Amino acid sequence: MKKVAVIMGSDSDLPVVEKAFAVLEEYGVPYEAHVYSAHRTPEEARAFACSAARNGFGAIICAAGKAAHLAGAFAANTVLPVIGIPVKSSTLDGLDALLSTVQMPSGIPVATVAIDGAQNAALLAVQILAVSDGTLAEKLTAARTAASQKVLKKNAEISAKYGK
Repeated sequence: MKKVAVIMGSDSDLPVVEKAFAVLEEYGVPYEAHVYSAHRTPEEARAFACSAARNGFGAIICAAGKAAHLAGAFAANTVLPVIGIPVKSSTLDGLDALLSTVQMPSGIPVATVAIDGAQNAALLAVQILAVSDGTLAEKLTAARTAASQKVLKKNAEISAKYGK
């Protein structure tokens, strides 16, 4: 099974990306976590991105706040799918990171999730890997079915109490 790289621009992003770790572990997807900065360690970030496919990765998740160039820097140096997590900062509540992550030039796509959306980033990475992994696809289908059943159960409870 391919691995997922989870890259943080700073260790202060760890509380956000820990939610991605939990999802990847739930699905049994191996991952590695690293701290690289698009601005402070550009050579190391580039080297990791350039070698990621060769090193067994199938997707890369990048979490960064403020200027948030990390996902774009990785996407520029690999053909693997890159998923950006804009991280909320104290300055503009993450809007700056969201715009920096989502506004990529044509030809260098970055899939972008919600501000602090680490769970969806991990789920998207799992979905990407599931394209070529039937076991992962079955786990995703089962999870969707369970979520649907949970909502329908709540609907039945509310309808029984307040329905007409």
